[in-house]
Amino acid sequence: MILSVSRRTDIPNYYSDWFYNRIKEGFLYVRNPMNPHQVSKILLSPELIDCIVFWTKNPEPMFARLHELKNYAYYFQFTLTGYGGDMEPNVPHKKNHMISVFRRLADMVGSSRVVWRYDPILFNDIYTEAYHIQAFGQIAEALSGYTHRCVISFVDIYAKNKAAMKALGIRQDVSCGWNISDRQTEDDGYMTSDNGLNKLKIFAGKLGYMARQYGMEITTCAEEMDLSDCGIGHSSCIDRDLVEEITGYTIEAGKDKNQRASCGCVESIEVGAYHTCLNGCRYCYANDSLERVQRNYKRYDVDSPLLCGRIGEGDKVTDRKMKSLKKGQIELTFI
Repeated sequence: MILSVSRRTDIPNYYSDWFYNRIKEGFLYVRNPMNPHQVSKILLSPELIDCIVFWTKNPEPMFARLHELKNYAYYFQFTLTGYGGDMEPNVPHKKNHMISVFRRLADMVGSSRVVWRYDPILFNDIYTEAYHIQAFGQIAEALSGYTHRCVISFVDIYAKNKAAMKALGIRQDVSCGWNISDRQTEDDGYMTSDNGLNKLKIFAGKLGYMARQYGMEITTCAEEMDLSDCGIGHSSCIDRDLVEEITGYTIEAGKDKNQRASCGCVESIEVGAYHTCLNGCRYCYANDSLERVQRNYKRYDVDSPLLCGRIGEGDKVTDRKMKSLKKGQIELTFI
């Protein structure tokens, strides 16, 4: 199996000791976000886990205990953008700190195991096309040789972040990932057109040129639009080819049915919890309020099998049926 750590929250930044403790104990619990009383027990044996995919804006808290993952294959999706504290308030300064963290991580685990994410890209009066082009170029130059993969995506609107998107003053004359279409449409004030799509392709082409200039393959994440003319292909975050490269063997894995149709990720087990990330990013879809995040964080116990909580009355814990995805592997069922 592949472990996703985590799409829902920044475990490396805020909960790394919890995760290391779970690795040591050999299991963890995950609540079903659609049915909170339904809890899955996930075994963490190296024989079962083919690869761990970490998602983070700051993996530095993991560094001191990284040796505890020596029996596991893993890689990092490291988000490093040009946004300031107005957009990502609890992420340390990019130039002064995070670029150095990225380089240190690459030195520790290898540049092939650190993927640079510049996403989500949104446009407003502050974060214009020109701003992003300058910021992207500066970061790409600084990371040259420390990664070979760059992933971009354009901001998506969900029910949970729709109000925040409006408050951020998203530009309407440049289309974003959530509103690309072949015809002119309008939805709650957001509008797309062929002209907007052309602007977006010109913008993307400039990013693609800079990424290649600094030795990086650049791709999109969960985008339906075709940017192949810009030298930008489609990719996936939980990527079959990268997993096979890191593990050294072929995996048998289907598409992740829990993700959007345009997502190319292979199946994985998600171990995070919504409404627990303290980064405070204003575009985030995984938190509905800072107050709820703070309430959940107060429940954090580094020794609990659950992230930010404990098993309570009415909870039902079920052993998750799991198997290695290695081709030819015999299925193991734990009861």
